[in-house]
Amino acid sequence: EVQLVESGGGRVQAGGSLRLSCAASGFTFDDYAIGWFRQAPGKEREGISCISSGDGSTYYVDSVKGRFTISKDSAKNTAYLQMNSLKPEDTAVYYCAAAQGSFPYCYVNDMNHWGKGTLVIVPS
Repeated sequence: EVQLVESGGGRVQAGGSLRLSCAASGFTFDDYAIGWFRQAPGKEREGISCISSGDGSTYYVDSVKGRFTISKDSAKNTAYLQMNSLKPEDTAVYYCAAAQGSFPYCYVNDMNHWGKGTLVIVPS
């Protein structure tokens, strides 16, 4: 059974940092693209960063470029999202997702396995 478990969310002041983790099990980690998505209250879920299988190419949505970094540790079957210079508009539930293959972008519909999410709050 595929499982994705996020951790690392919390409340942080604007300008601060958090590192989210996504512990994966039940599949061959290196064969899957891993993505981080978020959903703010009243908004649609959006893809913010994805890392492909194979060459590990990455994608970032414009709003997080230069602030967020996606990475993965195959030995630990874990993906990470380092979030720096956090802003109030980053407040959302953050989800980890996975899909077999490589994807140039980070679309919700490309993913077929999802974690339950972790909440990030950046007060204004």
